[in-house]
Amino acid sequence: MQNLKKELDQCNAVIFDLDGTLIDSMGMWHEIDVEYLMRFGIDVPEDLQKELEGLTYTDVARYFKDRFHIPDSIDEIGDAWIRMAGEKYRKTIPLKPGVREFLAEVKSRNHKTAIASSNHLQLIEDILRIHGIYDYIDAITTCDDVGLGKPDPEVYTVTAGKLGIDPGSCLVFEDIPVGIQAGKAAGMRVIAVEDTYSEHMREEKARLADGYITDFRELL
Repeated sequence: MQNLKKELDQCNAVIFDLDGTLIDSMGMWHEIDVEYLMRFGIDVPEDLQKELEGLTYTDVARYFKDRFHIPDSIDEIGDAWIRMAGEKYRKTIPLKPGVREFLAEVKSRNHKTAIASSNHLQLIEDILRIHGIYDYIDAITTCDDVGLGKPDPEVYTVTAGKLGIDPGSCLVFEDIPVGIQAGKAAGMRVIAVEDTYSEHMREEKARLADGYITDFRELL
């Protein structure tokens, strides 16, 4: 653990993925897939979550339209998910343990902070405000902003540019392998965060990342 705390000492900025990293929401997105596809009498295929990992929000909507022959437009699909996710974010989705305290610690060190996520900007801003952590974050970049999903590093490279921090001085927290690969490809140090959704990927995450935590309180 001392080595992980050293990572925080040596960086100038901390960049977080959102779903599965700061908030316990990966299971929620599976529920939304189930509920949404049920509208069209379609069962969720077993390979769906793996197929969607790292895609931009718009690309996920496009994937649904093409694979499942959804009659709605891509914008209509995305808007439906915003409504469904927004309701769940407001009522049932918690922060991961220790997130608020860790963000306070990071800001007390005068480090820059950011979100780099595949989620929709409106939903990211909503969940940060719901949990009272919006003011802890200096910048937000979505994969839709850069037009590329993870593991492409562009979302992290652009985020570092927004912060005015060299990528080599950025510390990333991610919960799935494609996100870890994106941060590493951007030249950043990456800490893997444990999440129930990606529990079966734990060995791969630990191998790809520079460190692994089960709880943000380990770093306090």
